[in-house]
Amino acid sequence: MPPTTSRPHHRQAPVWLRDWAGAWVFYSVLPPWPFIAPRFERIARFAPLVGLVLGGLQALVWGLTAGWLPLAAQVALVLVLAVVLTGGLHLDGAMDTADGLGAGPRALEAMKDSRVGAAGVQALLVVLLLRGAGLICLADGSPLVVPLAAPLAMVWAAFWARVSPLLAMQYFPYLREQGTAGFHREHWQGLARELRPVLGALLVLGFVLVLGAALPGTGLQVPHGAALGLWGALGVVPVVVVPLWLGRRLGGHSGDSYGACLEWSEALALLVMGLLLRAAG
Repeated sequence: MPPTTSRPHHRQAPVWLRDWAGAWVFYSVLPPWPFIAPRFERIARFAPLVGLVLGGLQALVWGLTAGWLPLAAQVALVLVLAVVLTGGLHLDGAMDTADGLGAGPRALEAMKDSRVGAAGVQALLVVLLLRGAGLICLADGSPLVVPLAAPLAMVWAAFWARVSPLLAMQYFPYLREQGTAGFHREHWQGLARELRPVLGALLVLGFVLVLGAALPGTGLQVPHGAALGLWGALGVVPVVVVPLWLGRRLGGHSGDSYGACLEWSEALALLVMGLLLRAAG
Protein backbone atom coordinates (compact mmCIF):
# COMPACT_ATOMS: atom_id res chain seq x y z
CA MET A 1 0.00 0.00 0.00
CA PRO A 2 1.19 3.57 -0.59
CA PRO A 3 2.35 5.33 2.55
CA THR A 4 -0.25 7.46 4.28
CA THR A 5 1.02 10.80 5.43
CA SER A 6 -1.21 13.25 7.25
CA ARG A 7 0.24 16.66 7.98
CA PRO A 8 -2.55 19.14 8.72
CA HIS A 9 -0.17 22.09 8.88
CA HIS A 10 0.74 21.65 5.20
CA ARG A 11 -0.94 24.08 2.87
CA GLN A 12 -3.51 22.74 0.42
CA ALA A 13 -1.77 22.36 -2.93
CA PRO A 14 -3.21 21.41 -6.33
CA VAL A 15 -3.95 17.70 -6.67
CA TRP A 16 -1.37 17.19 -9.43
CA LEU A 17 1.35 18.77 -7.27
CA ARG A 18 0.40 16.58 -4.32
CA ASP A 19 0.62 13.51 -6.58
CA TRP A 20 4.05 14.66 -7.69
CA ALA A 21 5.09 15.05 -4.05
CA GLY A 22 3.69 11.57 -3.40
CA ALA A 23 5.73 10.12 -6.25
CA TRP A 24 8.82 11.77 -4.77
CA VAL A 25 8.21 10.03 -1.43
CA PHE A 26 7.12 6.68 -2.86
CA TYR A 27 9.80 6.20 -5.52
CA SER A 28 12.85 7.59 -3.71
CA VAL A 29 14.38 7.97 -0.27
CA LEU A 30 14.99 11.68 -0.81
CA PRO A 31 13.60 14.08 1.83
CA PRO A 32 9.90 14.88 1.33
CA TRP A 33 8.85 18.26 0.05
CA PRO A 34 8.10 20.84 2.73
CA PHE A 35 4.64 22.42 3.03
CA ILE A 36 2.98 20.03 0.53
CA ALA A 37 1.04 17.02 1.82
CA PRO A 38 1.73 14.11 -0.57
CA ARG A 39 -1.10 12.24 -2.26
CA PHE A 40 -0.64 8.75 -3.69
CA GLU A 41 -3.57 8.11 -6.02
CA ARG A 42 -1.91 8.91 -9.37
CA ILE A 43 1.79 8.92 -8.61
CA ALA A 44 2.96 6.65 -11.45
CA ARG A 45 2.62 9.46 -14.00
CA PHE A 46 5.24 11.48 -12.11
CA ALA A 47 7.72 8.62 -11.65
CA PRO A 48 9.65 9.61 -14.83
CA LEU A 49 10.17 13.11 -13.39
CA VAL A 50 11.55 11.57 -10.21
CA GLY A 51 13.76 9.49 -12.49
CA LEU A 52 15.25 12.66 -13.95
CA VAL A 53 16.41 13.67 -10.47
CA LEU A 54 17.71 10.21 -9.58
CA GLY A 55 19.52 9.89 -12.90
CA GLY A 56 20.88 13.41 -12.46
CA LEU A 57 22.32 12.55 -9.04
CA GLN A 58 24.00 9.47 -10.52
CA ALA A 59 25.39 11.60 -13.35
CA LEU A 60 26.68 14.13 -10.80
CA VAL A 61 28.56 11.44 -8.87
CA TRP A 62 29.93 10.10 -12.15
CA GLY A 63 31.19 13.55 -13.13
CA LEU A 64 32.71 14.27 -9.71
CA THR A 65 34.62 10.97 -9.66
CA ALA A 66 35.74 10.98 -13.31
CA GLY A 67 39.48 11.19 -13.79
CA TRP A 68 40.59 10.35 -10.26
CA LEU A 69 38.79 7.08 -9.49
CA PRO A 70 39.42 3.87 -11.42
CA LEU A 71 36.58 3.11 -13.82
CA ALA A 72 35.58 -0.04 -11.91
CA ALA A 73 35.21 1.93 -8.67
CA GLN A 74 33.32 4.68 -10.48
CA VAL A 75 30.83 2.19 -11.95
CA ALA A 76 30.39 0.45 -8.59
CA LEU A 77 29.65 3.73 -6.81
CA VAL A 78 27.00 4.69 -9.36
CA LEU A 79 25.38 1.25 -9.14
CA VAL A 80 25.25 1.44 -5.35
CA LEU A 81 23.85 4.97 -5.49
CA ALA A 82 21.09 3.86 -7.88
CA VAL A 83 20.02 1.18 -5.38
CA VAL A 84 20.28 3.44 -2.34
CA LEU A 85 18.28 6.29 -3.87
CA THR A 86 15.27 4.01 -4.45
CA GLY A 87 15.66 1.96 -1.30
CA GLY A 88 15.95 -1.12 -3.51
CA LEU A 89 12.20 -0.89 -4.21
CA HIS A 90 12.36 -1.84 -7.87
CA LEU A 91 15.13 -4.40 -7.52
CA ASP A 92 12.98 -6.22 -5.00
CA GLY A 93 10.24 -6.38 -7.63
CA ALA A 94 12.68 -7.64 -10.25
CA MET A 95 13.82 -10.45 -7.96
CA ASP A 96 10.28 -11.46 -6.99
CA THR A 97 9.23 -11.45 -10.64
CA ALA A 98 12.15 -13.69 -11.58
CA ASP A 99 11.09 -16.13 -8.86
CA GLY A 100 7.57 -16.03 -10.26
CA LEU A 101 8.72 -16.72 -13.81
CA GLY A 102 10.68 -19.70 -12.54
CA ALA A 103 7.68 -21.09 -10.62
CA GLY A 104 5.45 -21.66 -13.65
CA PRO A 105 1.75 -21.95 -12.67
CA ARG A 106 2.62 -20.97 -9.07
CA ALA A 107 4.01 -17.63 -10.23
CA LEU A 108 1.83 -15.37 -8.09
CA GLU A 109 2.46 -17.46 -5.00
CA ALA A 110 6.21 -17.35 -5.54
CA MET A 111 6.18 -13.61 -6.18
CA LYS A 112 4.29 -13.01 -2.94
CA ASP A 113 6.77 -15.05 -0.89
CA SER A 114 9.10 -12.69 0.98
CA ARG A 115 11.96 -15.18 0.66
CA VAL A 116 14.20 -14.73 -2.38
CA GLY A 117 14.82 -17.81 -4.50
CA ALA A 118 17.68 -18.76 -6.77
CA ALA A 119 16.02 -17.14 -9.81
CA GLY A 120 15.68 -13.87 -7.92
CA VAL A 121 19.34 -13.82 -6.92
CA GLN A 122 20.37 -14.55 -10.50
CA ALA A 123 18.13 -11.74 -11.77
CA LEU A 124 19.74 -9.30 -9.33
CA LEU A 125 23.22 -10.22 -10.52
CA VAL A 126 22.30 -10.05 -14.19
CA VAL A 127 20.58 -6.65 -13.89
CA LEU A 128 23.55 -5.12 -12.05
CA LEU A 129 26.05 -6.67 -14.46
CA LEU A 130 24.14 -5.36 -17.48
CA ARG A 131 24.03 -1.87 -15.99
CA GLY A 132 27.73 -2.04 -15.21
CA ALA A 133 28.57 -3.27 -18.72
CA GLY A 134 26.55 -0.42 -20.22
CA LEU A 135 28.36 2.17 -18.12
CA ILE A 136 31.77 0.74 -19.01
CA CYS A 137 30.92 0.89 -22.72
CA LEU A 138 29.69 4.46 -22.32
CA ALA A 139 32.98 5.43 -20.67
CA ASP A 140 35.06 3.83 -23.42
CA GLY A 141 33.60 5.28 -26.61
CA SER A 142 34.68 8.09 -28.89
CA PRO A 143 36.76 10.78 -27.11
CA LEU A 144 34.46 13.42 -28.62
CA VAL A 145 31.40 12.27 -26.72
CA VAL A 146 32.69 10.25 -23.75
CA PRO A 147 32.58 13.14 -21.22
CA LEU A 148 28.84 13.55 -21.79
CA ALA A 149 27.82 10.05 -22.91
CA ALA A 150 27.49 8.31 -19.54
CA PRO A 151 25.83 11.22 -17.67
CA LEU A 152 23.32 11.79 -20.47
CA ALA A 153 22.59 8.07 -20.72
CA MET A 154 22.00 7.77 -16.96
CA VAL A 155 19.44 10.57 -16.99
CA TRP A 156 17.80 9.37 -20.21
CA ALA A 157 17.56 5.74 -19.05
CA ALA A 158 16.28 6.63 -15.57
CA PHE A 159 13.58 8.83 -17.12
CA TRP A 160 12.34 6.39 -19.77
CA ALA A 161 12.57 3.28 -17.59
CA ARG A 162 9.85 4.79 -15.41
CA VAL A 163 7.58 5.07 -18.43
CA SER A 164 7.75 1.29 -18.81
CA PRO A 165 5.32 0.55 -15.91
CA LEU A 166 2.83 2.99 -17.45
CA LEU A 167 2.73 0.83 -20.57
CA ALA A 168 2.25 -2.27 -18.40
CA MET A 169 -0.67 -0.60 -16.61
CA GLN A 170 -2.30 0.40 -19.88
CA TYR A 171 -2.06 -2.81 -21.87
CA PHE A 172 -2.26 -5.60 -19.29
CA PRO A 173 -4.63 -6.52 -16.45
CA TYR A 174 -3.60 -6.34 -12.83
CA LEU A 175 -2.96 -9.86 -11.56
CA ARG A 176 -3.87 -9.58 -7.89
CA GLU A 177 -7.33 -8.93 -6.52
CA GLN A 178 -5.98 -7.19 -3.43
CA GLY A 179 -2.41 -6.37 -4.42
CA THR A 180 -0.57 -3.50 -2.79
CA ALA A 181 -0.05 -1.80 -6.17
CA GLY A 182 -3.71 -2.03 -7.13
CA PHE A 183 -4.19 1.68 -6.38
CA HIS A 184 -2.39 2.44 -9.66
CA ARG A 185 -5.13 0.69 -11.62
CA GLU A 186 -7.96 2.05 -9.46
CA HIS A 187 -7.06 5.63 -10.33
CA TRP A 188 -5.84 5.03 -13.88
CA GLN A 189 -7.19 7.60 -16.38
CA GLY A 190 -5.79 6.26 -19.63
CA LEU A 191 -2.30 6.37 -21.11
CA ALA A 192 -2.82 9.70 -22.91
CA ARG A 193 -3.57 11.53 -19.66
CA GLU A 194 -0.99 9.66 -17.59
CA LEU A 195 1.74 10.58 -20.08
CA ARG A 196 1.14 14.33 -19.89
CA PRO A 197 3.92 14.98 -17.33
CA VAL A 198 6.29 12.92 -19.51
CA LEU A 199 5.45 14.95 -22.61
CA GLY A 200 5.84 18.18 -20.67
CA ALA A 201 9.26 17.11 -19.43
CA LEU A 202 10.32 16.17 -22.97
CA LEU A 203 9.34 19.61 -24.24
CA VAL A 204 11.41 21.28 -21.52
CA LEU A 205 14.39 18.99 -22.15
CA GLY A 206 14.17 19.60 -25.89
CA PHE A 207 14.08 23.36 -25.35
CA VAL A 208 17.14 23.21 -23.08
CA LEU A 209 19.10 21.12 -25.60
CA VAL A 210 18.19 23.39 -28.51
CA LEU A 211 19.08 26.45 -26.48
CA GLY A 212 22.38 24.91 -25.44
CA ALA A 213 23.26 24.06 -29.03
CA ALA A 214 22.35 27.57 -30.21
CA LEU A 215 24.27 29.54 -27.60
CA PRO A 216 28.04 29.74 -28.13
CA GLY A 217 30.27 28.87 -25.22
CA THR A 218 27.72 26.74 -23.36
CA GLY A 219 29.69 23.53 -23.83
CA LEU A 220 26.56 21.69 -24.91
CA GLN A 221 27.45 21.44 -28.57
CA VAL A 222 27.58 17.76 -29.49
CA PRO A 223 28.81 16.62 -32.92
CA HIS A 224 26.63 14.42 -35.10
CA GLY A 225 23.28 15.48 -33.62
CA ALA A 226 21.31 13.08 -35.82
CA ALA A 227 23.42 10.15 -34.62
CA LEU A 228 22.87 11.23 -31.02
CA GLY A 229 19.11 11.33 -31.60
CA LEU A 230 19.17 7.81 -33.04
CA TRP A 231 21.30 6.69 -30.12
CA GLY A 232 18.74 7.98 -27.64
CA ALA A 233 15.76 6.61 -29.59
CA LEU A 234 17.17 3.09 -29.75
CA GLY A 235 17.89 3.29 -26.04
CA VAL A 236 14.12 3.60 -25.49
CA VAL A 237 13.35 0.30 -27.25
CA PRO A 238 13.64 -1.84 -24.06
CA VAL A 239 11.08 0.41 -22.38
CA VAL A 240 8.48 -0.93 -24.81
CA VAL A 241 9.74 -4.48 -25.23
CA VAL A 242 10.17 -5.39 -21.54
CA PRO A 243 6.60 -4.72 -20.29
CA LEU A 244 5.14 -6.45 -23.36
CA TRP A 245 7.31 -9.53 -22.88
CA LEU A 246 6.74 -9.76 -19.13
CA GLY A 247 3.02 -9.14 -19.49
CA ARG A 248 2.65 -11.95 -21.98
CA ARG A 249 4.72 -14.35 -19.89
CA LEU A 250 2.78 -13.62 -16.70
CA GLY A 251 -0.63 -13.01 -18.25
CA GLY A 252 -0.69 -9.52 -16.73
CA HIS A 253 1.25 -7.40 -14.27
CA SER A 254 1.56 -6.78 -10.56
CA GLY A 255 3.46 -4.34 -8.38
CA ASP A 256 6.48 -6.64 -8.50
CA SER A 257 6.49 -6.81 -12.28
CA TYR A 258 6.12 -3.02 -12.51
CA GLY A 259 9.42 -2.82 -10.64
CA ALA A 260 10.90 -5.51 -12.87
CA CYS A 261 9.87 -3.54 -15.96
CA LEU A 262 11.71 -0.51 -14.62
CA GLU A 263 14.91 -2.32 -13.63
CA TRP A 264 15.26 -4.37 -16.82
CA SER A 265 14.37 -1.39 -19.02
CA GLU A 266 16.96 0.83 -17.36
CA ALA A 267 19.70 -1.81 -17.45
CA LEU A 268 19.05 -2.74 -21.08
CA ALA A 269 18.75 0.90 -22.14
CA LEU A 270 22.19 1.65 -20.69
CA LEU A 271 23.61 -1.44 -22.36
CA VAL A 272 22.07 -0.66 -25.75
CA MET A 273 23.31 2.93 -25.69
CA GLY A 274 26.75 1.81 -24.53
CA LEU A 275 27.07 -0.80 -27.29
CA LEU A 276 25.87 1.68 -29.92
CA LEU A 277 28.43 4.20 -28.75
CA ARG A 278 31.19 1.60 -28.94
CA ALA A 279 30.08 0.53 -32.43
CA ALA A 280 30.05 4.16 -33.61
CA GLY A 281 33.40 4.98 -32.03
